Amino acid sequence: MATAGTVTAGGGIAAPAADRMDPKRIVAFFAMVFGMFMSILDIQIVSASLAEIQAGLGAGSDEVAWVQTSYLIAEVIMIPLSGALARILSTRVLFAFSAAGFTMASALAATATNIEQMIVYRAIQGFIGGGMIPSVFAAAFTIFPPSKRAIVSPIIGLVATLAPTIGPTIGGYISHAMSWHWLFLINVVPGIIVTALTWSLIDFDKPDHSLLKKFDWWGLLTMAVFLGSMEYVLEEGNNKDWFGDERIVMGTVAMVIGGVIFFYRVFKVDFPVVDLRAFSNRNFAFGSLFSFIMGVGLYGLTYLYPLYLGRIRGYDSMMIGETMFVSGAAMFFTAPVAGALSTKLDPRVMMMIGFAGFALGTYLMTGVTADWDFYELLIPQILRGCSLMLCMVPINNIALGTLPPDRMKNASGLFNLTRNLGGAVGLAIINTMLTQRSDEHYARLSEHVTWSNPEALDWLSSVGANYDSYGLDGSLTAIKKLSGVVTQQSWLLSFMDVFMGLTLLFSCLIFLTLLIKKPSAAAPAGSGH
Repeated sequence: MATAGTVTAGGGIAAPAADRMDPKRIVAFFAMVFGMFMSILDIQIVSASLAEIQAGLGAGSDEVAWVQTSYLIAEVIMIPLSGALARILSTRVLFAFSAAGFTMASALAATATNIEQMIVYRAIQGFIGGGMIPSVFAAAFTIFPPSKRAIVSPIIGLVATLAPTIGPTIGGYISHAMSWHWLFLINVVPGIIVTALTWSLIDFDKPDHSLLKKFDWWGLLTMAVFLGSMEYVLEEGNNKDWFGDERIVMGTVAMVIGGVIFFYRVFKVDFPVVDLRAFSNRNFAFGSLFSFIMGVGLYGLTYLYPLYLGRIRGYDSMMIGETMFVSGAAMFFTAPVAGALSTKLDPRVMMMIGFAGFALGTYLMTGVTADWDFYELLIPQILRGCSLMLCMVPINNIALGTLPPDRMKNASGLFNLTRNLGGAVGLAIINTMLTQRSDEHYARLSEHVTWSNPEALDWLSSVGANYDSYGLDGSLTAIKKLSGVVTQQSWLLSFMDVFMGLTLLFSCLIFLTLLIKKPSAAAPAGSGH
């Protein structure tokens, strides 16, 4: 039993270590956090600069989207798998190998000379990098005693939410100042440092190679088909008119078949690829649900704001990045406040405040006009940044803080997967809503702009006369202008609809919070029973 006690040092034997942390472990943990930051940042850092990559590689717009999609599909397969790999190989081997592989794949992506190479290198980068994310969550709740959770939880919460938010800003700056190659080369030196530190300092656990004999290879294959197809269908569905496209139908069929076999095996084999028993813990189940919806909010708004600024305001990636920086700054300054509050407030109350703030931020955006700029977006962005941090810290603590250490590795993989899937599902719904609602609004607005409307005719004649005076075809130019105005207004109305939908979603979460069992003051300490 003594050995079990040492393995769960962070989980249960809090008293002697409460104030005395091994400096080696702290350095190792921060190296892991930085590795996770690079991995999450790499999704969004590229999103702001896809046009530059497309031009550099001579790719079509459909092809360049795969620079993102291949990364996301590969990452979403690795995240749940990492729990089983960490138990077989140990956190040290898995994390150092992931950091080294991610660094090499980043260097390769910078050398890509065509779009096919780039897609392959990005898939490798996403798959190997995905192993770093859950390991950090598992380490945070295993090696640190509960007394240190008020410091540790905000750090991982901040990294998980800040990285996607500031990604477009950093990406915009790098591709403007240097070239798109540096989006990948910038990972190389930090990646080497992270690899060296984690390989030499991580000592949290021991490998169990005997599990390899029991490893469920069919489970892995069907999980890859299930999650990979799901990510593909959600990413590409809206662009390809959903089930009007043969590949989306085939992807859906593959997802269903893969899912059925995968879930059958999870409950049948001794050592499943993903252990779903963690969901039997009510708080973990609710924490994962909240994490899923936080993914919708986090990735949804990181997509919506730049889309509005680019499509309606005509901003370039640099200007979008500068405007979006507010959310990142708000998160950064709220993290220590959220950590301090987590020791004093009921986590459910913190979550309610966070959800209410998020809903208020999106509600303010329902009044958006074509003239909104930095100052109009300031309060909604501050509310979004502060609220995300106030939600993330208690969600992490509720979901992972009461689990026994032997469940932690699998559970942290599942927990992180829910956030990514939330983002994928959220983006698919948001894109579909934007497309359908803008078409409906365009049709409705067009009904009013007809030859029988005297106001429309007055507008056309005055604008046309203005262009005639410059020697242009005034009537044709005026009609084009009017069509542009109607298109812009239909987009604005569809943005309002999406923001209202997000407001309702987060308002509902306030009431859902009441269903969580209140963790007792000593709940985190109970993780080591």
